[in-house]
Amino acid sequence: MSDEYNNLETRFKYLIPNDRDRKFGLWVNAVGFERIPPNSSYPLKVHPLGYLFNAKRGRTLHEYQLLYITKGKGLFASEDMPERQVGKGSLFVLFPGQWHTFRSLKETGWNAYYIGFEGAVADNLIKEGFLSKEAPLFDVGLNEELVSLFSRALEVAEDDKMSSQQHLAGIVLLLIGTMLAITKNKSSSMNPKIEQAKIIMSENVLKNIDPETLAKKLNVSYSWFRKAFKDYTGFAPTKYFKILKLQKAKHLLVESSYSVTEISFMLGYESTKHFYALFKKFFNLTPLKYRNSTTMQKKSEAA
Repeated sequence: MSDEYNNLETRFKYLIPNDRDRKFGLWVNAVGFERIPPNSSYPLKVHPLGYLFNAKRGRTLHEYQLLYITKGKGLFASEDMPERQVGKGSLFVLFPGQWHTFRSLKETGWNAYYIGFEGAVADNLIKEGFLSKEAPLFDVGLNEELVSLFSRALEVAEDDKMSSQQHLAGIVLLLIGTMLAITKNKSSSMNPKIEQAKIIMSENVLKNIDPETLAKKLNVSYSWFRKAFKDYTGFAPTKYFKILKLQKAKHLLVESSYSVTEISFMLGYESTKHFYALFKKFFNLTPLKYRNSTTMQKKSEAA
C-alpha cells in the first residue's frame, strides 16, 4: 500500500489576468503541484518558456512564488542566500528580479506545491517587512491547512470561473498569513507525524486508506497513532478520513455535474446506498437534497 498514497500526478494551471484583475492589486499567474519521483530528471520540461530553467544556471522571474515541499529533499539558493538543503516542511518565497535556483535531490525526488503571483499588495508586504529577500526560507513543517489552501487554489484555477482571480488573491494572502503565523507561533505541541498523516489523508481523499497501514508507513505503532491522532484532532483516524470524504462529496455535489452514483464511485464507497446513508447521517440531508438546496440558494443570491 502506502507509497502509493503520495503518488499524486503533476497538475498545473497557467492563467491570463485581465486589466480588471490587476486593479484588484493582487493576481495569480500560475498554480501547480509537481511530483518528482526518485531518480528522475529535474526540472520537468512541461512548463511554458517563462518558467523553464536550468538548475545549474538558475533563473530570474517577473513574479513572486511560494513553493512548499511536502515530501522528499532538495537544494535552494538565491542571490541573497547561499545554497542550503530543504525538505518536507520547507516553504520558500521567490521574489521578482531575484536570481534563484532549486532542485530536488536525485535519490529522493520531491512533492511540491507552488503558486505564482504579482501586484502592489504583494509589493507592500516587502515594503512593510513582512517578507524579505534576505530571509526567503520558512520552516513551517508539514501542515495540512497549507496543503488544503494550495489544493483549493489549484481547484479554483482549474475551474476558472468569474472572479476566480479575486478568489485566488484571497487564498494567496491566507497562505502568507498562515505561513507567518506558523513561523511566529511554532511550538512543540505541533505533532509532525499527525500532520503528515492529515496531509496524506487530504491528498488521497479519493482513495481508501487503512489507518493501521498508515501508522506502519509513519513508523509508529497503531495504538500510539490512534490515540495521538484523536488527542490532536478530536477524531479517531477512521472518522477523520470519513469526514474528509464527505466534505469532498459536498464540494463535488455543488461544483461538478457528476451524478450521485459517480461521486460515490469516485470516493470509493462500497455502494451508492452506503454513501447516501452516511451523507444523511452526517448532514441530515440526502446528497440530492443538499445539491438542490445549495444550487437554489446560489441562484437566489445571484438574482
